[in-house]
Amino acid sequence: MTGNGPSFAAAPDATATADLVIGRQVSAVEVTEAALARLDALDPGLRAFTETWPQRALDSAHAVDRALARGARPRLAGVPIGVKAWRRSQAEHTGRLERHGCVVVGLTSVPGPGTDWQTWGHTAGGPTLNPWRADRTPGGSSSGSAAAVAAGIVPLATGSDGAGSLRIPAAWCGVVGFKPTTGRLPARDRSGLAALGAVAGTARDAALYLSLMLGEDLTGPAVLAPGGAPPLRAAWSGTLGFAAVDAGQARIARAAARRLEEAGVIALRVHDLRLLDPGPAWRALRSGAGRAAAVGAADPEAADTEAAGREAARVRGVNDERLGALFGEVDVLLTPTTPTAPHGHRGPGGAMSVDLTWAFNVSGHPAVSVPAGLGPDGTPVGLQAVAAHGREAALLRVAAALEAVSPWPRPPLRPG
Repeated sequence: MTGNGPSFAAAPDATATADLVIGRQVSAVEVTEAALARLDALDPGLRAFTETWPQRALDSAHAVDRALARGARPRLAGVPIGVKAWRRSQAEHTGRLERHGCVVVGLTSVPGPGTDWQTWGHTAGGPTLNPWRADRTPGGSSSGSAAAVAAGIVPLATGSDGAGSLRIPAAWCGVVGFKPTTGRLPARDRSGLAALGAVAGTARDAALYLSLMLGEDLTGPAVLAPGGAPPLRAAWSGTLGFAAVDAGQARIARAAARRLEEAGVIALRVHDLRLLDPGPAWRALRSGAGRAAAVGAADPEAADTEAAGREAARVRGVNDERLGALFGEVDVLLTPTTPTAPHGHRGPGGAMSVDLTWAFNVSGHPAVSVPAGLGPDGTPVGLQAVAAHGREAALLRVAAALEAVSPWPRPPLRPG
């Protein structure tokens, strides 16, 4: 690294990193070397990565520098990223980011086999730790991605969200987790529940990622600094009408919503939203029963499957109708992201960590989790914002505004 160049002891955000690399103030190779040094220093105690690819990363960084020398200006030039898993759809997702200049440093952890709960990460060395408290899980299933971004190893990491798998770890690690409208990024998910997305350390990085992936500019002041714009019409629901939510989680998320209201970003009202518990619909869709019912092709030899499919269709229909009516009246719905604080590495017990997130996988609405504050146990609490289909810009506006009115703290396990 050049002696007079910027310091990368702690990762700057992706937007700043790319600007420095594009401006030739630092090379992609130097940025990558710094990220690999952070990974070597932190990951043995964090276990956010299942595989690391130092030589592949350096080769990619050299390629970015050569492209810049030829006059190319990839918008994410030299940005080191972690990648969740390596399935076909996610490989295509990652390939698009690499074409925009990102440098993959390794694969991030996901839940291991043999467990019914998905809110943890598994590596050969043991479970992934939450950067805020080593005795707590980072959430999941995009476990390592959220932990790596929160710890400052990389500023951006990919993930997927089938029931809250981006938003839950983002909430528990104190970063941004964005699930776009289902179908806007091809997830190759037969159930129709999963969406590809990312975790980022800042709202503007989430906006840059989505701009490049969705093909619309979401990085301008109208989204990230909309001074003088009319407030967004916002509804608050602490439980969605069915969830058992810890009072502390609800209180901290509600206080974040009030800060947005005091700043003039939203016009907030409590809404008596009463969704049906989406669990039966989610499970049926995941198993295939809901899909069969939707196309009138339930297995006539399996009455339980047919009944599950009908119930899934009923729950989905009722909730879609109620959400449609809600978004005819408001721009965003605000809730806590999770009903509980992060659980320990033995599992969540009887708590349903997905209670406030998976309804929007069934409905397909875009949703984001943004840091709302710290709970009594010292771990982050997330504020979830949900919008009508295709209205990602409204969610980014909420994320950027909350970041501006309440700067997000950094976890203890972080360099710099």
